[in-house]
Amino acid sequence: MPHPSGSDDKAAFGVTGLDDILIGGVRRDRLYLLEGSPGTGKTTVALQFLLEGAARGEIGLYITISETETELRETATSHGWSIPSHVNIFELAPSDSLLDAEQQQSLLYSSDLELGETTRMIFEAVERVQPSRIVIDSLSEIRLLAGGSLRYRRQVLALKHYFAKRGTTVLLLDDLTADVSDKTVHSVAHGVIRLEELAPTYGPERRRLRVVKYRGQRYRGGYHDFAILTGGLAVFPRLVSLEHKTEFERAPRSSGIPEFDSLLGGGVESGSSTLILGPTGSGKSLIAIQFVAAAVGRGERCAMFVFDEELGLLFERTAAMGFPLRRWFAEGSVVIEQVDAAELTPGEFAHRVRARVDANGIKTVVIDSLNGYQAAMPDEHSLILHIHELLQYLNRQGASTFLTLAQHGLMGDMRSPVDVTYLADTVVLLRYFEASGQVRRAMSIVKKRTSAHEDTIREYRIGPGGLAVGPALEGFQGILRGTPVYTGKGSELPLMGAAPERSGRLS
Repeated sequence: MPHPSGSDDKAAFGVTGLDDILIGGVRRDRLYLLEGSPGTGKTTVALQFLLEGAARGEIGLYITISETETELRETATSHGWSIPSHVNIFELAPSDSLLDAEQQQSLLYSSDLELGETTRMIFEAVERVQPSRIVIDSLSEIRLLAGGSLRYRRQVLALKHYFAKRGTTVLLLDDLTADVSDKTVHSVAHGVIRLEELAPTYGPERRRLRVVKYRGQRYRGGYHDFAILTGGLAVFPRLVSLEHKTEFERAPRSSGIPEFDSLLGGGVESGSSTLILGPTGSGKSLIAIQFVAAAVGRGERCAMFVFDEELGLLFERTAAMGFPLRRWFAEGSVVIEQVDAAELTPGEFAHRVRARVDANGIKTVVIDSLNGYQAAMPDEHSLILHIHELLQYLNRQGASTFLTLAQHGLMGDMRSPVDVTYLADTVVLLRYFEASGQVRRAMSIVKKRTSAHEDTIREYRIGPGGLAVGPALEGFQGILRGTPVYTGKGSELPLMGAAPERSGRLS
C-alpha cells in the first residue's frame, strides 16, 4: 500500500524525544510492541502515533478491546486533541450471546468462541477501513482468550502475517497484567518499547522508557526519562556528550576580582567546569554569581539553575551586595530557573540545561547546588554519571560551568554527600577558621587541570560590596583545620580589615 508521506520509510510517533531515540521513528509495514504497566502512558503514545499519521495524510485505526471509545475520546480531550476523521476508533465488544449467562455453557470452551469472534471482527475492521497505521489495545485480553502460551503465540503470528500482507504499521499494546514472564510477542515483534513507572519515597512518580529491541536498526540505548504532560508525552533522550562537539577558542575568563584571578592562575578557562566546595554560609553561591557578573560585564549571556533558594530571596540578597540580578533577569542577560528536585527527573533537568544553552548561546552556567541535584537522582552512582555527561556536554559547547556543593560540618574535618571533585576541572575550597576571637573565611585552589594556579591560602570577606579577596595568609599553620596557629614574625596578625564598600566588576 503506498504511503501518502512518499519516500519516507519510517513512521514517526510524533512524540517529542522518542523519534530521536528511534532515529526518526519505526520502519513502516512492521509490527511493534509497546508494553508497560497500567498508567505508564501507552494509550497516550498510541494516540499520538495515529495523530501523527493523520497529520501526514495516513489513515489510522485504533482497535480497543480494553477501553471504550468514549474513554479514548476523553483521553484525547484531556490533552487538547481533536480526533480527526483520518483516525477511526473501533470498539471491539463481545457479542450479546457471549454476554448472556444462559448461553455460555456449551460443549466448546467459551474462550474458543470469543477468540475466533475477536479475530474475525479485527480482520473485518481492517478490511473496511484500509488503514496505514493500526493500534491494538491490548494484548492482555487476547492472551486471556487464548488460554495458553502455544495458542496465544499462534494467534499473534497469525495477526503478524495478516498485517504483513496488507503493508500496515502495527502497534500492539500490552499492559503486562496477564503474564509478565511471557515473551512471546518479543520474539515476534520487529521492535519492543517498554514504559516504566517508579515510585520514589517522596515526590511524584518517575517515568522512564527503554527500547528493548529494534531489529536491524540503530537506536539510542539505555533508559530515558519521560513525563506525561498536557499535550502528550515528552521524552528526554539520555544525553551523550560525544555527539555534541563544537569548535571554540579556549581562553581564560576573569572573575572581575584581580586577587581571585591571581589565585586561580589567571581565571577559569572557557570550556571547563569549576566546583565550589565548602560549608553552608561560606559564600559558594556568591562566588558563582561573581563570575556571572563578570560575564554580563563582557556582554555575555548566562544561565543559573537554582535548587535551594527561592528566587525572590536570591534577588534581595544579591541586590544588598551590589549585584542587580533582578534587572539582569528582566533584561534577559541572565536566565534563571527555579528547580524543584522533587518534581524533576535527572533526564529532564539535563534536557532543560541543554535547551537553554543551545537556544540562547549561553557560555556561563551555574548549578546551585549539587546537594539539590542529588535529591533528583535515584542513587549516587547515577548522580555521578549524569553529572559527568552534563559537564562534558557543556565543556564541548565552550561554556564555563560553576557548581556548588555544601559539605557537612562547619570547621575541621568535613565530608561531602558525594565526591565529584575528580569530575571538575577546577576545585575551589572554602573554609571557616578562627582568629582573634572572630570567625573568618579562607579559600584555596586544590585542583586546576587547565593551567597552573597559586598554592597559597587567601582570606576573603563578604560584605555590602560583595566579595573581597585578600593577600596570601603567611605565617599560619592549620587554617584548613579551622584553628590556625600563627608562627610568623610580628605581633600583628596579617588578616584583612573591614570589607570594602564594593569589590569586583558589576554591571
